[in-house]
Amino acid sequence: MNLFKKVRADVLAAAEALIADGTLPEGSNLGRIVVEPARDASRGDMATNAAMVLAKPAGLTPCGLAELLAAKLGAADRIAATDVAGPGFVNMRLAVPAWHGVLRAILELGTAYGDSDLGAGQKVNVEYVSANPTGPLHIGHARGAIVGDALSRLLTKAGFDVCKEYWVNDSGSQIDSLGWAVYWRYLQLLDGERYDIADEDKIKAFMTAQGRPDQQLEYRGEYLIAVAEALYAEKGDALAARDAESYAGLPVDAWLPQIRLFAVERMLDLIRGDLTAIG
Repeated sequence: MNLFKKVRADVLAAAEALIADGTLPEGSNLGRIVVEPARDASRGDMATNAAMVLAKPAGLTPCGLAELLAAKLGAADRIAATDVAGPGFVNMRLAVPAWHGVLRAILELGTAYGDSDLGAGQKVNVEYVSANPTGPLHIGHARGAIVGDALSRLLTKAGFDVCKEYWVNDSGSQIDSLGWAVYWRYLQLLDGERYDIADEDKIKAFMTAQGRPDQQLEYRGEYLIAVAEALYAEKGDALAARDAESYAGLPVDAWLPQIRLFAVERMLDLIRGDLTAIG
């Protein structure tokens, strides 16, 4: 049930009655007529622009036509009173039974009240949050999550076929940096003094030995300690660097990918938890 559509139908009926009696010409463009909330609630509940869009082709003034439309609308069951305002708006005060009908529909339909077929099943993709899986969400991500989810629900309510998407960017240099940061925290668990996260010289020397002299530890937040602890709980010290030159004699590309994957999965678990917590 859409009360605006019903009142617009009353306005269209009034205009068609004026066409029938010759006040308005045949072929008058009724498609431009809209019904919307009245700008001044003290003047009415709803208002229509019908007189302003129909007056000129009929050779009438908008206010003069508005008076004629108001008289016709006064006979509609849903409308208790009318008022002509401004350049030719017709304000309408709804009758009490009209509001009772809305309340009845709300009680009968429950959460389905307000459903619309406006979207006609058209597919819509709404991407939101999509934060890189390199750290916890922050308040800006939360804002985007709420706005995106609310928009998706409104589109669904309006009859669109909505796909809600979180794009996971789990490749590239930022994921390499995440993998190294988690690995450093892992090594720190095994030998804290040797792998001081704040010691730039030690980090540089280690990365050079691994063939990554330009690699930075961009992610140094304490949130990675829990990831490193989970990695240790799963792998023990099997991933520890055996010497300054390499890990167990294997090239970096043979073992770093599994750490990157582990880190991304743990970050996504954290992100999913936060998003679930805010619904």
